[in-house]
Amino acid sequence: MSGQAGPGALGPGPELGAVQPASESVRTVVVALVANALIAVAKSAAAVITGSASLAAEAAHSWADTGNELFLVAAGRRAARPPDAGHPFGHGREAYVWSLFAAIGLFVAGGAISVSHGVQELLHPEPAGHFAIGYAVLAVSFVLEGVSYLRSVRQARAAARLLDRDLLEHVMATSDPTLRAVFAEDAAALIGLVIATLGLAAHQVTGSAVPDAIGSILVGVLLTVVAFVLINSNRRFLVGQQADPRVIGSVAELLARQPEVDRVTSLRVEVVGPLMVSVIGRVDLVGDDVESLLAVRLRAVEARLQAASPVIVAVVLGPSAPDEPSLRTSPSAA
Repeated sequence: MSGQAGPGALGPGPELGAVQPASESVRTVVVALVANALIAVAKSAAAVITGSASLAAEAAHSWADTGNELFLVAAGRRAARPPDAGHPFGHGREAYVWSLFAAIGLFVAGGAISVSHGVQELLHPEPAGHFAIGYAVLAVSFVLEGVSYLRSVRQARAAARLLDRDLLEHVMATSDPTLRAVFAEDAAALIGLVIATLGLAAHQVTGSAVPDAIGSILVGVLLTVVAFVLINSNRRFLVGQQADPRVIGSVAELLARQPEVDRVTSLRVEVVGPLMVSVIGRVDLVGDDVESLLAVRLRAVEARLQAASPVIVAVVLGPSAPDEPSLRTSPSAA
């Protein structure tokens, strides 16, 4: 019987027991915020001096990213508030609301403005100059964006190993919207810098503002695509989404190994915030008890399960009916 497992077997699996602290995401956002603020100032000055449309688009991009990091800071702070009477599962979903605002800001302040500026440059071209200043700012920006990007990659790669995911798979699937936003925005920024550099170089070589304007439009299109990807990701988690199958399997195994639990017949594990899940299930306990004692034993199992991992923020268990089939509790079957 599953209840015979020793105490050492009652701990959570790697999907639940080795969660990165929230401070990791906070540091990632702070690094991105500082980098983007410095880059935005430098790009703005360079855009004014050179008259480059691509640099102007990149300046708008960096200002949008800077504002977005502030939204992400708010997301982390508000999502971390503890549960209360009105929010028994906590405030975790607020992270997706503020991250959604950040993604919309990226679309409006980054994508739309860059495309609009590029179109205006095509209609009313202006010559650029002081190209060396533009190249220098773009090079420094690439280094700073690279530092921020590598920070997000390190955090994402460490988390991906826990769930046996590829890096990009984890970034798209993770319930942590700040990690996804910083990773996506920094990746887009690095690509945008390459586009801006090519546009500026083509402007210098040909003497025509058209390549520079096209570069601005391409940066805007890139930001628009990234913004819609982030908007859709936050929408999914706001609507409500089941946890990763490996997490569900780990919860099922942990529950089935409790000494009081004979079998698990129903389990729903839903994401309720960044690295936060709620567990609702039905179990058949060992022995036959009167209703009052059964309730006490179920509450004890709930408390033990919730204490097993910081990922599990709420547990609600009910008794199984005799005719309910048992769930398979391996992660691959969840």
